[in-house]
Amino acid sequence: MPEIENKLNEMGYQLTEPRRSAVGNFVPAVRTGNLVFLAGTGPGLPEGGFLHVGKLGAGVTIDQGYDCARLTMLNLLSNLKGEIGDLDKVTRIVKLLCMINADPDFTETPRVANGASDLLVSLFGDRGRHARSAVGMSTLPGSMPVEIEMIVEVEG
Repeated sequence: MPEIENKLNEMGYQLTEPRRSAVGNFVPAVRTGNLVFLAGTGPGLPEGGFLHVGKLGAGVTIDQGYDCARLTMLNLLSNLKGEIGDLDKVTRIVKLLCMINADPDFTETPRVANGASDLLVSLFGDRGRHARSAVGMSTLPGSMPVEIEMIVEVEG
């Protein structure tokens, strides 16, 4: 088994099949050269629906948001594997855009986004350290609490 997927399994996680949008005319990932751009993805469950729904600071806790960000990252990694075949080909996680469905007074978006960032650093070490934005949004599709986009550098 490839190294990164083995680490995921040791942590108790399994990748799912790549997720495609049922509501939009776009693909989950686009590769150009050595960069892969991953479309915004949320904390979708394999059986459908989301891990949690609602706004941070108004019904969804920071811990629940953190869990949603981690699940979102697992979904992004599934989409990335679908595009490149093997997560061991990742040379660098470049950038995350973490969008947090937040009450206007919620200021802890970085703590929520850490759910994704912490997982990447645990899996990839220094290759997983990345630039990141963690911004509050007034709404996200389906009332999901978190949506994340990712840019990844991969082997040629």
